[in-house]
Amino acid sequence: MGDTRREDTELMSKNIAVIGLGIMGLPMAKNLVGAGFAVSGYNRSPEKAKALAAAGGTAAGSIAEAVAEADVIITMVPDSPDVEAVLTGDDGILANARAGTTWIDASTIRPDTAIELARQAREAGLKPLDAPVSGGEQGAIDGVLSIMVGGEQADFDAMAEVFDAVGKTIVRVGPSGSGQTVKAANQLIVAVNIQALAEAVAFLEAYGVDTTAALQVLGGGLAGSKVLDQKGQKMLDRSFEPGFRLQLHHKDMGIVTSAAREAGVATPLAASVAQLVAATVQQGNGHLDHSGLFTLVEQLSSGSGDSGSTRNVA
Repeated sequence: MGDTRREDTELMSKNIAVIGLGIMGLPMAKNLVGAGFAVSGYNRSPEKAKALAAAGGTAAGSIAEAVAEADVIITMVPDSPDVEAVLTGDDGILANARAGTTWIDASTIRPDTAIELARQAREAGLKPLDAPVSGGEQGAIDGVLSIMVGGEQADFDAMAEVFDAVGKTIVRVGPSGSGQTVKAANQLIVAVNIQALAEAVAFLEAYGVDTTAALQVLGGGLAGSKVLDQKGQKMLDRSFEPGFRLQLHHKDMGIVTSAAREAGVATPLAASVAQLVAATVQQGNGHLDHSGLFTLVEQLSSGSGDSGSTRNVA
């Protein structure tokens, strides 16, 4: 546990396939191109693969085409069933990748699913690493993601150059499934922080203080956090363009509460915030950035069935 990377490891090959070129996957793929790797990308929406091609990568017409010559495969898709389909489908990784290929799943999925899929991958001769990321769209663009990795130490060490191209804090946290467990904890902390920040902003506004100044001074003290730095102004501006959609955080909180229940761990704050996230999604705001939790806080605070913030969101 807590093992860090070996900096002197050299990657044996430069052929990388990226499956899933969404808000996170596309900038990660572009950074891999910028680091000198030959990157082939596939996405269900072809225009995303064209965007990768315009940045110097190659657009693949199928998963099979993308992974056929790859030495490293990175998947970044929304949920557990999507990862399973990409791995086990007729057009998928197991049926088309070469033995010895390293498969890095950067998606956020259930830890138990990650363990089972890693088992299947190993039986097929692949080297699986579950490597979910944190840092949002901007972190992916800047190549400074935090990456929590589960898998074999040797497989992790061999991917140092790949991880360095997309992340800044990269740590092996244990065997297969461990990365997803740590990511679940990350999503719990982030959601609770966003809810606390939303309540604080509503409180500050109710008293008519200079909210920009207030967040500045709060950010310099013990209340400071990356959530405050990155999400506070979004709440003040009622600008919730998605860096990480509420719909996805809703899925992640389901992972947290389910895994906690299986482990017999009490997570009362996680359970409460999971319900608030679910309510916001059910109101039709799942497309908003997760800082859009503020819309529900504002609605509850005003006692109105129509939050003014929802009229101004992107």
